[in-house]
Amino acid sequence: MQFLKSFGVTLLFGSIYFYFLLPPINITSFAFWFFIISLLIVFGATFFSLNTISIITGEQLDLRVLNIGKNAKIFFGVIVLIIGGIIVTNIVLSPLFIADAYSKRIFINTENTFADDIDPVDFQRLPVIDKDSSMRLGDRVMGRLPDLVSQFDVSNLYTQINYQDEIVRVTPLEYSDIFKYFNNRHEGVAGYIIVNSVSGEAELVRLDEGMQYMNSAILNKNLDRKLRFSYPTKIFGGKYFELDDEGNPFWVVPTVKYHGVNIRAAVEGVIILDPVSGDSDYYDINDVPEWIDHAYPSRLIIEKTDDWGQYSRGFWNSIFGQREVVKTTRGYNYTIIDNDVYLYTGITSVIGDEANLGFILTNLRTSETNFYTAPGAEEYSARASAEGQVQHMNYQATFPLLVNVKNQPTYFLSLKDRAGLIKMYALVDATDYQRVSVTDVAEGIPRAFQNYIGDELDEVNLVQEEIVVRDIIPVLIDGNSHYFLVDDDDQKYFVNINVNKNLLPFLNVGDKITVGFYEREDEIIEILTLKK
Repeated sequence: MQFLKSFGVTLLFGSIYFYFLLPPINITSFAFWFFIISLLIVFGATFFSLNTISIITGEQLDLRVLNIGKNAKIFFGVIVLIIGGIIVTNIVLSPLFIADAYSKRIFINTENTFADDIDPVDFQRLPVIDKDSSMRLGDRVMGRLPDLVSQFDVSNLYTQINYQDEIVRVTPLEYSDIFKYFNNRHEGVAGYIIVNSVSGEAELVRLDEGMQYMNSAILNKNLDRKLRFSYPTKIFGGKYFELDDEGNPFWVVPTVKYHGVNIRAAVEGVIILDPVSGDSDYYDINDVPEWIDHAYPSRLIIEKTDDWGQYSRGFWNSIFGQREVVKTTRGYNYTIIDNDVYLYTGITSVIGDEANLGFILTNLRTSETNFYTAPGAEEYSARASAEGQVQHMNYQATFPLLVNVKNQPTYFLSLKDRAGLIKMYALVDATDYQRVSVTDVAEGIPRAFQNYIGDELDEVNLVQEEIVVRDIIPVLIDGNSHYFLVDDDDQKYFVNINVNKNLLPFLNVGDKITVGFYEREDEIIEILTLKK
């Protein structure tokens, strides 16, 4: 009888535990074993308590005491065996014995070259709006919608994705609190915010049907609970909010498997869940749809890369000799290449000498990873160098983007004031962080790159156009001769005499000329090359 009562109490406890803490039913997860140990403790405590009560009120005292002691040893022994088994298993499967397996968790191609793989920077596709600025823009959009701001908050996810050939960050709305959840649970979450990482344009997209399965929902509509009940044995490696090509929202959830208990994780597949209907599909990692951008968690890529750099020459070398032992730098960023999102981070010496040996680029959909040798400054040194150029203004630099300028790896950074507004752009040579150029944001990105390049022009981004001069006005600015031109289409141009001092003074109305400029949306275009 005591056994059945104890079993019933344990079953009730286990049901509540599983419903709220959602451990995976998977022997490679530590959360699963903690769940099992908790059940054993509850069962043992209940069983022994009931037997103790029966001893006090019943007969055969010595026999019952003997049985309790024997059973207690069995339960305690099982718990110790589980904990000991986990420890022994993880030691056997640790880098101490299989360092080679850890070093090969990720294949990193070291043969490719930066100039061949990375196209020259495209000014029209440079994601200058980072996550912090995106959050500010999203909050500003939300503040203009009083019917929503009182009921919903903006999630701080802001997943960077490639959407309809645009680089954007997207994040859902969430219920403000439990009371707002009950007020809106039938309609669901109204929509999501999308921020263009190039232009900074932000908008809220309202959905015809609200999203039901969210992080802020409770009970069976909670996203974690929905995932666990649908996939009880899967171990989730993260959650990303993404859009398909039609703008429909989805939760993208990579699933991982461990080699041991919570060690040496590897992505095995991806769950794609519709937050509106709750329908979901599981895809093997090799069959993930192409519109997915985040099949591999960034933190896992960093972990694998660190193992690759640490254990390539064995476990003991990683501790004592440390020959050719490297690690990733302290931060990372994202870039878009061929419509896929790539993770970028530097590779530095394990001794932390603030210098990069090179960097990696990892496709977060396929995990294809390339290492490019580029000795130079690590990212935080580049940030400090950029901030040093304007130290009197106390601007803070964003984590750098890596771009190709004249086939050389170059850091591009934004400099922000205390309000988080972008005030200047900075470019820092990735191999020589003493070479820095800063430009006021009002002058535009093309001018920032021109200031960095100097007299050389970036021919890839240079637009060549033939125009007919309709009007020409010479002006003197700071002692230098400049000209304002107007063509037959009423487009206005601005040009320094040094661009072509042999032609400009003799230019007449009606002349046909070819001008070169970096495309931008300003009313007046600055001419960088000019010829007849």
